[in-house]
Amino acid sequence: MTESSKKQQLYEAIRANPFISQQELANGLGLSRSAVAGYIAGLIRERRLLGRAYVLPDRRPVVCVGAANLDRKLRSTGALALGTSNPASQSESFGGVARNIAENLARLGTTVALLTAIGADTAGGTLLAHAEDLGIDVRGALRLSGCCSGTYTAVLDRDGEMVVALADMALYDRLAPAFIEARQAQLAGAALVVADLNLPRDTVAALAVQARRHATPLVLVAVSEPKMARLPADLSGVRLLILNAGELAARVGRPLADDAAIAHAMREVRAQGARDLVVTRGARGVLVTAGERIVDLPAAPADVVDVTGAGDAFAAAVCWSLVQDDGADDLVLACRRGLHLSALTLGVPETVHPGLGPDSLAAAATEHPLPQD
Repeated sequence: MTESSKKQQLYEAIRANPFISQQELANGLGLSRSAVAGYIAGLIRERRLLGRAYVLPDRRPVVCVGAANLDRKLRSTGALALGTSNPASQSESFGGVARNIAENLARLGTTVALLTAIGADTAGGTLLAHAEDLGIDVRGALRLSGCCSGTYTAVLDRDGEMVVALADMALYDRLAPAFIEARQAQLAGAALVVADLNLPRDTVAALAVQARRHATPLVLVAVSEPKMARLPADLSGVRLLILNAGELAARVGRPLADDAAIAHAMREVRAQGARDLVVTRGARGVLVTAGERIVDLPAAPADVVDVTGAGDAFAAAVCWSLVQDDGADDLVLACRRGLHLSALTLGVPETVHPGLGPDSLAAAATEHPLPQD
């Protein structure tokens, strides 16, 4: 066997299992461990591998960091009356902002990994098994004994609009900066990192530091107005911040009466270090920074069945677009795709549209022309 054929066999073994150890490679190929190390060093010099953890250039994942919950939906079958019992139907599914984004991305054909925390319970094990079935890499998840996996319970009216939601998310406080440090190889090798604000403030800050250090694009997705307190003061390293108008108001500490006030606040937050912002406004569409402009994009028409998951679908499509060669610098196009996927998701009862595929966003850019200057 020639030196080049040995190196190629080793490369193919790593391609089949990027997490394979050097000893396993040595055993499988009949080589010494030092020889394996030498071949790996050569592949790294040739840029066929991207360093530690054997990251392959064409398989760099989007890494999603944050919540993965058991979601419960209670939907009133009639007009909702407060202070009394209401007839309702119930469903359960897997949720959590980071997990929902990961599932959308996986269904769209993206290589994706999920860094989250689960408890030592049936729900957590089933959740990870479901993610693995979708092709999501969950080997970096934190498994915790003595606690339950996260839950999110939404109460919907008969039209599918959310009335109130209750979330047990204390589990994610265990995703401390030390967790991020321990996953440095996986994060540094990512095509993009997307994190939700269920993470502790110090952890979000650690992700921003990591993004600056490795020049890895970082997308932060807000989850609620109270959790805006988890956004660090310095947003340097944040490629994109996705939030709604109420969350933006919480960040700047004042009410935002109209779109002009929202636009002013967006520029204020950009000055804190974030490269770009997207502010979602429900049925009114989104505002997105585009250079020095702020572009107003209307929402796509939708027949609303259930609003749960529509915002996460939007964020997933934006992230998908940012890692495509044709959309890497076009945030307006990314948001067009996000609005398209959001509208599709509004039309199904599931949190993530089960019919998504790699071609689901292909027509999004042509169905709605881009705004002109």
